[in-house]
Amino acid sequence: MKILVTGTAGFIGFHLVKKLINKGHEVIGIDNINNYYSTDLKYDRLKECGVYKEYFKTNRAIQSLTWPSYHFLKLDIVDTERIMDLFKDQKFDLVIHLAAQAGVRYSMENPQSYIQSNIVGFFNVLEACRHFKVKRLFYASSSSIYGLSDKALLSISDMVDHPVSLYAATKKSNELMAHSYSHLYDIQTVGLRFFTVYGPWGRPDMAPFLFVDAILKQKPIQVFNQGNLQRDFTYIEDIVESINTMVSSDLNQNYNIFNLGNNSPIILMDFIKYLENELGIIAKKKMVGMQPGDVLSTWADTTELIKAIGYKPKTNIKEGVREFVHWYKEYYKVDN
Repeated sequence: MKILVTGTAGFIGFHLVKKLINKGHEVIGIDNINNYYSTDLKYDRLKECGVYKEYFKTNRAIQSLTWPSYHFLKLDIVDTERIMDLFKDQKFDLVIHLAAQAGVRYSMENPQSYIQSNIVGFFNVLEACRHFKVKRLFYASSSSIYGLSDKALLSISDMVDHPVSLYAATKKSNELMAHSYSHLYDIQTVGLRFFTVYGPWGRPDMAPFLFVDAILKQKPIQVFNQGNLQRDFTYIEDIVESINTMVSSDLNQNYNIFNLGNNSPIILMDFIKYLENELGIIAKKKMVGMQPGDVLSTWADTTELIKAIGYKPKTNIKEGVREFVHWYKEYYKVDN
């Protein structure tokens, strides 16, 4: 198939492109390469896929030097005219929309960027799918939409009407928008509620990256809520393999929501111990309170995903941490 993947300089998008290309698909990737976190990391992800910064040209797609079936275009999803032109020119069979302004805490500092990227940008993608007859749209949602749930195990049938961050509210909005377009225009939409994705090439604003960086520099790590948090850490390879499987599967419904998690939450302090063991360094810990917008626990009920595609994560936390730490040391040229 010819597949558009948005956000391909991002963490999940980068890994997904490699997976789809290796499965024989033709992929067009777009990203605005914003500076929410290091653009060097984003450009290095693109370089890993054979797309080099020095070849960037305005309004022109760059062919990967590694995979002839992969082209990248620097493009912002809020640019309505260029998005429409792209869909008109390329005639995509499938769209996987991962581009978004990420981060729960940052949404309190710069809310405007979330409305633009996550609401206006998503609307542009939906409209382009409608006008140019794209019949399948996958898009990134988030476990954060469950908000302050009283339940430990979070199911797609749970109420999600009480988000505690603007980021979560925009993701809930995406699901509602997708529902209306699915109903009105016969577009099959698949919302992917990601649960704490981690692994090589991960985001520098997330706990695994922040912790490893601080531990190696012998700086204290901030342990939120005194360490009394649970996260369903999900390894990146399990995430992209599940999306790849869905791409080639027949889903019975037009409107779909799935939890993509490990179905095995880890206490934050235990996660830190795994990092300490892998690094051979005891972290200096600064215990702090609960942060605004955070939730106590995320634990994915993946029952519906298992029914649909037989999804079973294969990477345990110890293996995943080992792979992440190995990549980090190699990428940042850490000797110890």
